Amino acid sequence: MAFFDSLRSFHSLGEVLAVSSGVVWAVAVILYRISGRTVHPLGLNLFKNVLALGFTVPTIVILGEPLRPGISSHSLWILLLSGFLGIAVSDTLFFYSLNRLGASLVAVVDCMYSPFVIALSTILLGEHMAAWQLTGVALIIFGVLGASRSDHDGPRIEGSDLVLGLVYGVLSMFFVAVGIVIAKPVLAEESVISATLIRLVGGAVPLLVVVPLLPGRRAILEPLLRMANWKAMVPASFFGSYLSLILWMGGMKFAQASVAAALNQLNTIFIVVLAAFFLKEQLSLGKAAAVVLAFLGAFLAARPL
Repeated sequence: MAFFDSLRSFHSLGEVLAVSSGVVWAVAVILYRISGRTVHPLGLNLFKNVLALGFTVPTIVILGEPLRPGISSHSLWILLLSGFLGIAVSDTLFFYSLNRLGASLVAVVDCMYSPFVIALSTILLGEHMAAWQLTGVALIIFGVLGASRSDHDGPRIEGSDLVLGLVYGVLSMFFVAVGIVIAKPVLAEESVISATLIRLVGGAVPLLVVVPLLPGRRAILEPLLRMANWKAMVPASFFGSYLSLILWMGGMKFAQASVAAALNQLNTIFIVVLAAFFLKEQLSLGKAAAVVLAFLGAFLAARPL
């Protein structure tokens, strides 16, 4: 029996996993922000995916799960596509956004994740949005706009960085939502850790193929070889691409998608607080209000029907 399936009897297993994922992801974001100062987003994404694979394979062996699970070719391709969109594409865009906006503002943009999950579930899975969910989407948009205008007392973000950072961040949330929504039906039938492994392969292999062929590959790959950069990259990869990913998928499997998305969104508060404490990012009154507004919107958007 798969590890998480053996814990099904545990009360609110999915909800606990979803909250835990948000906490662990918040820690990872702070470490990714530190890494992003010296490592290219594509290189950082490649590094953390390969390292996460290195953690996941022995985990499967230790837990006694098969390395080659009995999965249909259709489900296999769905999980690979989910990994490509939700890890290779989404995380690269996320790192670009993180470098331009900083951790606390990215945390607000991250609130777009919940409404995207709800909207895509409506389109792809036949679910429906209630009036309060539409209200939540509007609050999130206002929160993101408010946060982008609230940094007058902190380091100024140049107009181009602000616009590109917001675009990259919103696109990142869109692709990660697409990735999890298309994987949801498959995840219901598969082991969490085996599905995580397949998604990681879908996220790592395309980068392993493409990055060495890019014109600027030297600037992308060289920082990965500097041991000084590993101080932040290794723990960031462990928390963000291994532990948080497994917890996140477990939450999605054992809880309703909308409930899990809302609980995941708690990372917004964790990231803002950690960014102010560890990265000394300015936590202005306006940004704090925007975070509260966006988080309230995420809560409403992800409330089950």
